[in-house]
Amino acid sequence: MADTPFESVVTEHGRHVLTLCMAMLGSDEAEDAWSETFLAALRAWPDLPDDLDPRAWLTVVARRKCLDLLRARARRAVPTDRQPEVGVPGPEPGDEGVWAHVAVLPTKQRQVVTYRYLGGLSYAQIATLTGGTEAAARRAAADGLKTLRAKEIR
Repeated sequence: MADTPFESVVTEHGRHVLTLCMAMLGSDEAEDAWSETFLAALRAWPDLPDDLDPRAWLTVVARRKCLDLLRARARRAVPTDRQPEVGVPGPEPGDEGVWAHVAVLPTKQRQVVTYRYLGGLSYAQIATLTGGTEAAARRAAADGLKTLRAKEIR
């Protein structure tokens, strides 16, 4: 491949690559994918084997570049006029009483019980959030659970 000038490969196969990119991406991003394809091809050109079919290889490279752009597009935020309505799942049947009792716990106990058992956080993480020590978070959780157990919540 090193014997064939890269410019002649671009001239010969450029239209094919652009058509492929337009089919996969549409006209807006096709030129970016085309450029990325030939930049990657230029970097790899000196090391390619002589018996390689350049059209087939460029098709594979272009397809991969298009997929990269499609993945990047899917990760981008889409501007909108309104916030989407996201529903928060309600309590499981029978849980209403538990969370009503949790709601009346002292603030520190309520926070720790919620972070620990609803959020799944470690006591070290809870201590960071609540501004105390890990031991204090453990104590608040134990006290909160003791209070809840005393109420015999079912």
